[in-house]
Amino acid sequence: MGLTSDEIIINGGRPLKGRIEVRGAKNLATKAMVAALLGKTPSVLRNVPNISDVRVVAGLLALHGVLITRGEQGGEWRLDPSNVEVAHQADIDAHAGSSRIPILFCGPLLHRLGEAFIPDLGGCRIGDRPIDFHLDALRNFGAVIEKLPSGISLTAPDGLKGANIELPYPSVGATEQVLLTAVLAEGQTELRNAAIEPEIVDLICILQKMGAIISMEPNRVIFIEGVPELRGYDHRAIFDRNEAASWAAAALATKGDVFVGGVEQEEMMTFLNVFRKVGGDFDVHDDGIRFWHPGGALKPVTIETDVHPGFMTDWQQPLVVALTQAEGQSTIHETVYENRFGFTDALVKMGADIVVYKEGLHDATRRVKRREFEQAAVITGPTPLHGADIEVPDLRGGFSHLIAALTAEGQSKVTNLGIISRGYENFIEKLHLLGADFVYES
Repeated sequence: MGLTSDEIIINGGRPLKGRIEVRGAKNLATKAMVAALLGKTPSVLRNVPNISDVRVVAGLLALHGVLITRGEQGGEWRLDPSNVEVAHQADIDAHAGSSRIPILFCGPLLHRLGEAFIPDLGGCRIGDRPIDFHLDALRNFGAVIEKLPSGISLTAPDGLKGANIELPYPSVGATEQVLLTAVLAEGQTELRNAAIEPEIVDLICILQKMGAIISMEPNRVIFIEGVPELRGYDHRAIFDRNEAASWAAAALATKGDVFVGGVEQEEMMTFLNVFRKVGGDFDVHDDGIRFWHPGGALKPVTIETDVHPGFMTDWQQPLVVALTQAEGQSTIHETVYENRFGFTDALVKMGADIVVYKEGLHDATRRVKRREFEQAAVITGPTPLHGADIEVPDLRGGFSHLIAALTAEGQSKVTNLGIISRGYENFIEKLHLLGADFVYES
């Protein structure tokens, strides 16, 4: 994404205290909206977050003739795909660079229209995030793909048929691609080495509500029996695990006490274990989880990011800020994206002791098999953080910079905040609710 004009000036050193609410997951809501294209009747999606990624997908759906209306209750969207049509390439191009979701339109549009066009894809610059997994899967279903200077053109002259697919890596996006394509493909699809994140399971639940036949087997295997048609769904999106972990990390780093409403324990178990090992505390309630710093020294940890049920890559960036305040040396092995430690440059500028090893670090006790492109970061603390001027580089890194500014003594100016609004609903309002001292200029 390009630069945005909004900025925030934060006077740090104050603990965050209070209650905020977390709505539906960005990584589910946007995919559920695409799934509505597959139905013959309207769908209703509840608990939708008010974030820019959702608005981008809504705009793309509208370009293709989907009628979108907002419900009376907050976060309720009605999507009517009765009049799906081919969108003009120029209109689609206007969305190029603002989201990676368009690649997931391929299967549904091929089923509905027999053709699809996908513009150049944007998103956070945290790694190559190749779409080869997606394109290879679509070819297996029978799609004919032509790469053009402006994007990718797809057709299905003989329709889409079930396939046997094994992913080289349990990619969330590629798993979603297969699910959204296989449900209406003729015959059976077997997907091996699939992602099994909670958001994937929630998407499967949505598709089953629509009339799909999908079974999850052991060892990351998913079977999909194609059906002739699907109907609309009525579904409440699973909560956003990434936002919940971000506010928890903010509570820990600022020595605060934050109740995150709408969060459930089961999907957070891996994060909660690490949060406790670092020295944070939490209480699980029926309506959310309270996270707080109980006093005393924080402890260093060694973390390896991994696909679910491992420690999510999106969790490590906010937690790094808290680890700058731990007594000792923490190590994070990043095994999912090859360029996710760029955000630490700003933390070093603020006084953190962080060394990034671009080739990774060897460790015989590793649980996750080392990947060729992985990196490692070694954080030595505790180090006092001081205010600085920071430009947000990407979504999770940007929120980490907010946490650092809130933790630091003195004043910080954080610019390019628009990226954060891609995944964090009303985060400025939530900072107010938690007692942060800042001035926001849009």
